[in-house]
Amino acid sequence: MKTPLERFLKYITIETTSSEETATIPSAPTQFDLARVLVDELNELGLADAQVDEHCYVTATLPTNVKDRNVPTIGLIAHLDTSCAASGANVRAKVVEYQGGKLVLENGTVVPETNEMKALVGKRLVVTDGTTLLGADDKAGIAAIMAAVERLSNSEAPRANVRVCFTPDEEIGNGTVLFNLSKFGADYAYTVDGGPAGEINCETFTADKAIVEVKGVEVHPGEAKDVMINAARILSLVVANLPLERTPERTEGREPFVHLYKLEGGVSSARAEFLLRAFDEEAREENKRVLREAIEKTKATVAKSGECDVDFDEQYLNMGYFLKDCPEVLNKLEQATRNVGLEPRWIPIRGGTDGSRLTEMGLPTPNMFTGGRNFHSTMEYLVVEEHEQATQTLVELVRLWAE
Repeated sequence: MKTPLERFLKYITIETTSSEETATIPSAPTQFDLARVLVDELNELGLADAQVDEHCYVTATLPTNVKDRNVPTIGLIAHLDTSCAASGANVRAKVVEYQGGKLVLENGTVVPETNEMKALVGKRLVVTDGTTLLGADDKAGIAAIMAAVERLSNSEAPRANVRVCFTPDEEIGNGTVLFNLSKFGADYAYTVDGGPAGEINCETFTADKAIVEVKGVEVHPGEAKDVMINAARILSLVVANLPLERTPERTEGREPFVHLYKLEGGVSSARAEFLLRAFDEEAREENKRVLREAIEKTKATVAKSGECDVDFDEQYLNMGYFLKDCPEVLNKLEQATRNVGLEPRWIPIRGGTDGSRLTEMGLPTPNMFTGGRNFHSTMEYLVVEEHEQATQTLVELVRLWAE
């Protein structure tokens, strides 16, 4: 049988970066390249219904081997795409034994030692040369699921029905847009899209996107007095009026933030996009109030502020709102984690997963670890031993659901 590491090192050589510039699903056709490889491998493992549809959703079924009673159907989900925050093409990875201290990549990039890394001395890490993402988010999840399916199919231990799904475009928020819940047919599901071993997740941010647009008036700067309205300058004042203590750089844990992630424009028009993140409705509304106040403060201090408007769009809700009513799906994940020798830790995700939307849609879907770190960065790495523990946890999870 192939190890999770062997599968992972193969999958990361296939570039699957999603794109925010297209309106199609998948956003980039390269995601089909990995999807087709996975369908072939699932067929080789005996999952005869493995397929990829026209929107790049890969699905397959590993039937239960329990004949004397009904058992539930459990979904195992990961996403095909990688973040467009850095290149995911031509990934050159290698496995190193971590000796402690700073981790220097081939191109000179320095991964600073953190308190968490001090516990990894002697562990094997998969790293890149420092020029690209590694792709552990979420090809580590895919590899763990594929390795678990192979082990389950070659074992006589009782197992639940397993439905596998690999989704496109999770990184740009579209992983569940065309997800067919009734066709998938799972009773419960788990995304495999997390970080350190033992970390399991039943809460994510509630996410809103805000777009601020300013319309200005362009005129020759030599004749601009009392006529020009500089949209770019006005928008920069809006940004300056936002509190620094509510940015991602200054927050942690359950603290909310307002994140400026795109800014463009000139004199006649300017546009900014913000990610608003909070764990509860009170903080969520406070985020919106903070942004509106920054706009109103700017308007009050600028003689001519042009048209300056903000639109809010809900992206996903905290899955904890719904999972609190599904204790069994959480208890099984906690028990499986403990059964492989790890101490389970429920950690709220300062981000989102496909499970956020799937849970809201009616399929309870908490998240579990992969062993990856520093996602969306050229400093990304995967802890080999923890990746193996993720695979073991999935096997144990499916066994527990067969009891």
